[in-house]
Amino acid sequence: MLPNPPLWMTLLAFVCMLGPLVFFHELGHYLVARAFRIPAETFSIGFGREIIGWTDRQGTRWKVAWLPLGGYVKFIGDMNAVSEPGDLDHIPVHLRDRAFQLRPVWQRFLVVLAGPLANFLLAILIFASFIAAVGMPQTNNAVVQVQRGSPAEVAGMLPGDRVLSIADRNTPTFEDVASIVILRPGEKTTATVNRSGQVLRLPLTIGAAMERDRFGQTFRIGRIGILGGQRTYVKVPAFQLLPAATVSTLKVTQGMIDGLWQIISGRRGTEDLGGPIRIAQIAGQQASLGALAFVQLLALFSINLGFINLLPVPMMDGGHLFFYAVEAIRRRPLSARALEWAFRGGFAFVLALMIFLTMNDLGSLGLWDRLQRLIG
Repeated sequence: MLPNPPLWMTLLAFVCMLGPLVFFHELGHYLVARAFRIPAETFSIGFGREIIGWTDRQGTRWKVAWLPLGGYVKFIGDMNAVSEPGDLDHIPVHLRDRAFQLRPVWQRFLVVLAGPLANFLLAILIFASFIAAVGMPQTNNAVVQVQRGSPAEVAGMLPGDRVLSIADRNTPTFEDVASIVILRPGEKTTATVNRSGQVLRLPLTIGAAMERDRFGQTFRIGRIGILGGQRTYVKVPAFQLLPAATVSTLKVTQGMIDGLWQIISGRRGTEDLGGPIRIAQIAGQQASLGALAFVQLLALFSINLGFINLLPVPMMDGGHLFFYAVEAIRRRPLSARALEWAFRGGFAFVLALMIFLTMNDLGSLGLWDRLQRLIG
């Protein structure tokens, strides 16, 4: 078991991971806004008091703030960092026709959408670089061995079967089989296999196992007890790198959607959810394993950041996109009062979620167990 990295490495890795992700996200907003000639007042990495900054020739203040838990671009016409519409009377007359809130709804939609898409694009570029360097990891979907007494044996799987799908998700490779099964411990589902040309649907109850990583942390994952063949790395032509990386990014996103739905539907507990403390911990651990592991984590967290920001929660990009969609359908924006209450509700939700995730993080570090032992 590997020791956890020192605190300084954890903090440095956290900043080195979150900073570029936030910058890339906000740069997506900024560049699309510039294309529509929407001026930006502030481009901030972090929140709170400014540590360092400068003002460019367009009048945009670029700054780094002391709380590195996000960032924002404040456009002309925004009341605050979350782009809540401000009072038009406070906008200089010569800039009112360029204010963000007065632009056509489709332009505002694209400006907001550009942030999450920039995170997905960053992940695609990282995956494409890995694929170009080492090839596409690929193991065919044939079952080489079925472990005795395993869920797969109970379901009736045999060596030589090709696993076509599990839980109605296609599994063209053994990696797809693993990624689907891991997320579904204890779930009753169906596996579709090809046995000598005959397609069979087998009832399958995925087993649950506790797995410990190299740093001693335990995770509950799904297992069905089959082994695949030898993994190979397939060289991908240059023109197929981006499509292949996009497919990989979509698969990771699908896994996040599956995990979120399992939590919402009650099939998975909330103990796996992590906040800033756990993110910092994971960043430090992966940084201690080397640059490649850290860059891979960067890609995964970039997808995570893009995905979370697309959720329809007021204050987040997804909430803005929802309001713009409603505005496009109604052909008029929501009232200022309705937006104000929506943003208040969104702020309360995000604050409550951050508190909950922080409590979760402290529990994962064993704080509550130690306190209980002290009290007892």
